[in-house]
Amino acid sequence: MPVAALLLVPMMPTDDLTSLPDVLAGPLLRRLSPERLVLWLVGSRALPLELVLIPSDASEGRRLALDESHCRCLPVGRHAVVHLIDVTLETPLPQDVRIDYDLVIRDAPDNARSIADWAPHLCYHGAALPGFVIASRIGQLLHGSCRKPHHPGGDGLVRADEWLGERWEEADERPAWLLMTGDQIYADDVAGPMLAAIHALIARLGLVDETLEGAEVKNSPDLYASPKGYYAREALLPDVYATEALRERFFGGVRKPVFTTAHAHNHLITFAEMLAMYLLAWSPVPWRLITPAVPALEEDNRNQYDQEAVVIEAFVADLPSVARVMANVPTLMIFDDHDVTDDWNLTAAWEESAYGHDFSRRIIGNALLAYLLCQGWGNDPDRMATPLDDLANLLARAATPSDAQDARPAAASAEIPASASGWLEAASQDAVIARLLRFEGWEVIVPGTPKLLMLDTRTRRWRSEVRRHRPSGLMDWEALCDLQQELLDEPSVLIVSPAPMFGVKLIEAVQKLFALAGKPLLVDAENWMAHRGAASVMLNIFRHSRTPGNYVILSGDVHYSFAYDIEVRHRHSGPQLWQITSSGLKNTFPDTLLDWFDRLNRWLYAPRSPLNRLTKRRALRIRPRDPDRAKAGERLWNGAGIGLVRLDDQGRPQEVRQLDARGFDVCFPPRDER
Repeated sequence: MPVAALLLVPMMPTDDLTSLPDVLAGPLLRRLSPERLVLWLVGSRALPLELVLIPSDASEGRRLALDESHCRCLPVGRHAVVHLIDVTLETPLPQDVRIDYDLVIRDAPDNARSIADWAPHLCYHGAALPGFVIASRIGQLLHGSCRKPHHPGGDGLVRADEWLGERWEEADERPAWLLMTGDQIYADDVAGPMLAAIHALIARLGLVDETLEGAEVKNSPDLYASPKGYYAREALLPDVYATEALRERFFGGVRKPVFTTAHAHNHLITFAEMLAMYLLAWSPVPWRLITPAVPALEEDNRNQYDQEAVVIEAFVADLPSVARVMANVPTLMIFDDHDVTDDWNLTAAWEESAYGHDFSRRIIGNALLAYLLCQGWGNDPDRMATPLDDLANLLARAATPSDAQDARPAAASAEIPASASGWLEAASQDAVIARLLRFEGWEVIVPGTPKLLMLDTRTRRWRSEVRRHRPSGLMDWEALCDLQQELLDEPSVLIVSPAPMFGVKLIEAVQKLFALAGKPLLVDAENWMAHRGAASVMLNIFRHSRTPGNYVILSGDVHYSFAYDIEVRHRHSGPQLWQITSSGLKNTFPDTLLDWFDRLNRWLYAPRSPLNRLTKRRALRIRPRDPDRAKAGERLWNGAGIGLVRLDDQGRPQEVRQLDARGFDVCFPPRDER
């Protein structure tokens, strides 16, 4: 049955559990090295797994039973168990060689099922199994951000899958990493049909429930059954004057006249909603298990729901390709605001409002808990050990099934069955969230050639204590000092900054005007140059004599793509920098508006323009690269897709390309090669 049809029929009974597949999502390849393999998988139960490794160079294969020392199972529902697979190898695996792998489910000695049996869509045409390559250096990589399911357009991960499917046998053509540079999900911008699917999946898998403090609804079942649960969630905050600023800052609902309109009316709230979103965004399997019911809606909202259902249907049809590329390429991820909420930590005043209210603090915390489990842990299990233990203890203390059933409101019990994994204990959940909000260690550091650094530009911000409505610096002084220490004496470095370090000057100027007017939330005034202190320290790092000679900066966030060559003026042996931005995977900028920004930026900030002397980047020479498919003079490419970068032995970009989701490539050659 088509997905759009599934979204229009009543929810089916959920007590028939015999049809649940063993694996709901994954495996996802996460951080890989010759000595250690990290994978992520969600099963409908704790699975007896064996990892099989088959190098293509005829070197010795491996077979390893994944016991508790190699696979940690965290139940998040009656029929949902997250498997965190972390395998340390005594004998290192070969590098630059394709290694096929299998996760065998072995329920009995004579009952073993391969990935080819339970997830054949993860294997490329002609391949018996999925596989990976552990690169000895970063020769090429894929990168992208901003994947919104209900954006009407193609998916960059599908384009990446098509590209990889043409060369999966060629080890030297495999990307060293898939770098997802922010907004892997949109927790704050959710289509009505996606929210209906989330609620159906919560019921189908019996995901954990929770109580909600400071809200009109008292718990998660009340939320799911509330008439305000669709397209009106901002109304669930207590209706008192003190929360008006919070409602505007956190839930949005205000028009953003320069960039976009806020769509926070279906903002995800509970931990279970966040988890279900990840499953539905990354795997086709959960969609086969549910038949979501259409909620009661006003006519305008119902029309919007029906339009969104068509886009979601196309999104779901592409999910086998998305799952395949993430099962065949090691992937690192870092958050940006939409993984949690729009404008997350934008200003000190925003933080004061959002963290000062029980309900909004819980929403932010739930998003961060889900990020930890589904994204953060796989980047670096050692760094995430303490917060993960905290979360595991919280899940282990969930109420018993009988307690959960007794606590459910009678009005909701007919539509949403009891979660047999129980309820999260409210005080414990708040305590875990409080500690997680203080956690420092989200950044990712991968030694290698070149060294790879993924920056946390969200939780360690340089806040303005005097002008609390001004944008915060994306990293504070201490975080920037830590960054500089990681850079010292490295010959080259690859930096992932979710927001571009060097963006479009005109757009940054518009953002500054709104910030000066006290309205930074209206235009997402988040860029490195918006805060004088952070910008100055960052530029000084680039000028330091012991920091790398070659910097490649990969970014997303802005919903268009571009590339700059950058030099430090008046230094003959100064560093070379390249700002390469690919955005979005499944999102774009309004066409007409971007055309005007691009044109005006070329006029106002031409190389000889005196306006350049007024920018913080006046000590730099920035030369934009023109995309080869754009009109003459255009520098910004507006199209969903994914970035491909090839690096030479010194960490310099040999090729910068955007694999457009529409099926063609866009190249950004240096100006002297055009």
